[in-house]
Amino acid sequence: MSMAGTASTTRITRGDLEAKLREVTGEATETVEAARPQLIGGAVAGLLLVVIVSYLFGRRRGRKRSAIVEIRRV
Repeated sequence: MSMAGTASTTRITRGDLEAKLREVTGEATETVEAARPQLIGGAVAGLLLVVIVSYLFGRRRGRKRSAIVEIRRV
């Protein structure tokens, strides 16, 4: 079996690996920093939606369970 591509005779050093890792993590950090405001806004909007829906379902359940008492004078 032969390997596809060209064989490299240079050795990969620890410095090469560290440099590549810094490059990749730097890109990831920049992406996260750029997306953070949108994520926070989405989380706040989602939380607000959950609170409103919970409030409305609680009101509805309260109406179903409350008794209507009718008092008549004879």
